[in-house]
Amino acid sequence: MVGHVGNDVFAQRLLDGLDADGIDRTNVTSVDTASGVALIVVDAAGQNSIVVAPGANGRVTPADIAAAEATIAAADVMLLQLEIPVESVAAAAALGRAHGVTVILNPAPAQPLSADLLANVDLLIPNESETATLTGRPTGTVEEIRTAAGTLRDQGVGTVIVTMGSRGALRADATGLRHYHPFAVDSVVDTTAAGDAFVGGLAAALARGVPPAEAIVWGSAAGALAVTKAGAQPSLPARAALAKLVATATPSQREGESL
Repeated sequence: MVGHVGNDVFAQRLLDGLDADGIDRTNVTSVDTASGVALIVVDAAGQNSIVVAPGANGRVTPADIAAAEATIAAADVMLLQLEIPVESVAAAAALGRAHGVTVILNPAPAQPLSADLLANVDLLIPNESETATLTGRPTGTVEEIRTAAGTLRDQGVGTVIVTMGSRGALRADATGLRHYHPFAVDSVVDTTAAGDAFVGGLAAALARGVPPAEAIVWGSAAGALAVTKAGAQPSLPARAALAKLVATATPSQREGESL
């Protein structure tokens, strides 16, 4: 992991959490400001609203990315998001591309992105609203999302996967478009980490050598399990739980349906 924490009480909690999960934090450093925090409100249906104070996250610079080049070069997969300055994201994507690393971008919080950045992204994973922001197109229906995903492909992204909540996910790449059905859950408690879980589950599968088309089911399973528990980090599932759910996948969940 590459990033910053602040100099407050939250910093040590964040570092302890990384240590507990066995995450290498060699490139996570402290800066003289507040740590980034998110205030999350969840309604009775499990839907959420989030207010983010970037804090130390906003201090990550291209120089910080360059300092982590050895770590990036040794990686199989690099996962990026937009909670650090976009110029630092662009620097990381370019460095990943230069070293042959698979570059995944979860464009959240959404903002317009340059063609140069998108050209260095192998796999773009937005949700419906992020897709609308990136393309300026409506995304209310699967057909509209299909068109918007094509627009992103035209901008140079190799593969686009749009997460659609209870409607599953849509993948657009050089082979065409496929719709992946979601896993059913008994109850939705908290959707806060659903998208993050999807992206993380998929990225971890890719890092294990699972082909992109087959990795989606791991993301779908992670997202489904995440919504059944309260909290963001506490709801993220372990691999054993994912494997158990993936084993139950139907063809439409594992392979998708051609559109």
